[in-house]
Amino acid sequence: MKLGNLGGGQSGRMLLQTGMDYNLNVRILDGDPHAPCSHLAAEFMNGSLLDYNTVFNFGKDLDLITIEIEAVNADALEELEKVGVKVYPQPSVIKLIQDKRLQKLFYREHGIPTSDFILINNKEALIAHQDFLPAFQKLGRGGYDGRGVVKLETLKDLHNGFDEPSLLERLVDIDKEISIILARSPSGEVSVFPPVELVYHEQNLVDYLIAPAAIPLEKEKEAIQIAKALIEELEMVGLLAVEIFITKSGNVLVNEIAPRPHNSGHQTIEGNYTSQYTQLWRAILNLPLGDTRLRGASAMVNLLGEEFHTGIAKYEGIYDIMEIEGVYVHLYGKKVTKPFRKMGHITILDEDRKGLREKIELVKRHARVISM
Repeated sequence: MKLGNLGGGQSGRMLLQTGMDYNLNVRILDGDPHAPCSHLAAEFMNGSLLDYNTVFNFGKDLDLITIEIEAVNADALEELEKVGVKVYPQPSVIKLIQDKRLQKLFYREHGIPTSDFILINNKEALIAHQDFLPAFQKLGRGGYDGRGVVKLETLKDLHNGFDEPSLLERLVDIDKEISIILARSPSGEVSVFPPVELVYHEQNLVDYLIAPAAIPLEKEKEAIQIAKALIEELEMVGLLAVEIFITKSGNVLVNEIAPRPHNSGHQTIEGNYTSQYTQLWRAILNLPLGDTRLRGASAMVNLLGEEFHTGIAKYEGIYDIMEIEGVYVHLYGKKVTKPFRKMGHITILDEDRKGLREKIELVKRHARVISM
């Protein structure tokens, strides 16, 4: 079977590593000739993920294509689907998720609980809806890893707003932010990973996460039910990450979704019986889905490029943290570091949350990525 993946970044790299266990040879397309997958893939093609002809020509002789990033040419994927190439997740799903405005409308139309919002097209409309503040303004298209989102609390913040099609999402009183990853196969089998609890960095990036999430059982069940409803309503095949707010008043609200391996699932490599990457292969190849249970308490710390450091990457403190029991290092093979660029992650296992938190602090204190 001829397989392809759009995107050669860290998720593509981990997907390749898992695919090797199944003797899968995967062709990779990425815009960076030095992408983490460039020297690992059976075949690596350097080209734009957003260019119609590049994506179509990459996939036209493949049997199946998946993605590690939403910023791809979905029109080309639709045409590939028409000529018989299996595309998972389906192009229609990718198109929906590429636009946060369409995402939000989908939630509303299908009864998926989410925070209140309005759609706006420019700064003029933003000013006209200043009574909706405090809110987050999110670009409809193009935002990624915390970019394309700005918090607007009062009138004095309006100059920071975007003059583009976007949405205003009313600020909610958040108690916990969690993520749930699900898989669905072409035969309709659905499997759910236990919810994880997210702690965010000041740059709107996940700083670290803890599994399992410390939430009441009834809220966990409600969140899982909502996530299942989403993947079923989408009729999606593949892997879906659902980011969820639990408010201080107890509401369970969907924030955003991603149709691919997700940062909030990296710890599943060591922390769960089946990793998100293995589960993606199982799902899109229509194999039995794996056991998603936790092996125990686990955490993941993102290893981000230090602020004010741009250049050839130098890793500090790795030796120190590898002396800690239950710590696993994953570096992404990126030669150049930039402020807050994802350069790797650290998985941590322990018997309980207290031990996890102590190890998280040790890892955050010692491990860092600077430039030479």
